Amino acid sequence: MQVLSLTSPGTEQLEADEAMVLAHEANDFLADSLKNYPTRFAGFSALPTATPDKAAKELERMVRQHGFKGAVINGHNRGRYLDDRFFWPILECAQALNLPIYLHPTQPPRPVIEASYAGFSPIVMEMLSGAGWGWHIETAIHVLHLVLRGVFDQYPRLQIVIGHMGEGLPFMLQRLDVMPMAMTKLNRPISAYLRENVHYTFSGFNFTPTFLNLLLQVGADRIMFSADYPYASMEEARRFLDHLPVSSADRERIAHENAESLLGISRETTT
Repeated sequence: MQVLSLTSPGTEQLEADEAMVLAHEANDFLADSLKNYPTRFAGFSALPTATPDKAAKELERMVRQHGFKGAVINGHNRGRYLDDRFFWPILECAQALNLPIYLHPTQPPRPVIEASYAGFSPIVMEMLSGAGWGWHIETAIHVLHLVLRGVFDQYPRLQIVIGHMGEGLPFMLQRLDVMPMAMTKLNRPISAYLRENVHYTFSGFNFTPTFLNLLLQVGADRIMFSADYPYASMEEARRFLDHLPVSSADRERIAHENAESLLGISRETTT
């Protein structure tokens, strides 16, 4: 079974009315497609994040009426991150539904691109600010905003999914605790939120050293297989999964058991 979603850049950079129309149309199109292959495909809802109350209603509609397994949000909304209380109705809804939000990368805000990624040829600047570096740092910063703003203290059961073996966060996980609880005023160390409120997928990062770092930092129960298809090869992703240096039990967890648990997918529905 594959979980499908509207691809990046999604709705997040659109005007509110345009975002609502696109999200509704994309979700209904996906729902119709899922009906034809209910044991092979599931869906993540696109959301008009510019209008959080409507986004929450759209998420609830797709979950309750069409069995969607959560939502995908493509990063910031015109420079505003989800830790802004403006967006908290979406987070509250996701927790109430007991389903995750997949936080997918997007380009950094324009001022960040101009400050950190300009001065190169157009193609180098595009790749450096995107798939070569900026996407991943941008998503990691977004997750840290959620942690440091106290989102997971407010919504302790909320689960976020990020790709690309953790967008660099596992490498820095222990270092982040240089900011102690006395400083952050949070209920737990930063590393605890990254181990308890975040799940991590492959997303085309078929790199064994990167995987081993993630495994050592968060454990097999927090890692889920994904292929980033159609942008990355399904065959390569499957070969990488098959040759992971882990036990058979951990391979099963990573391959499907963790996703089944997080997304509420029963084994019977996939056979």
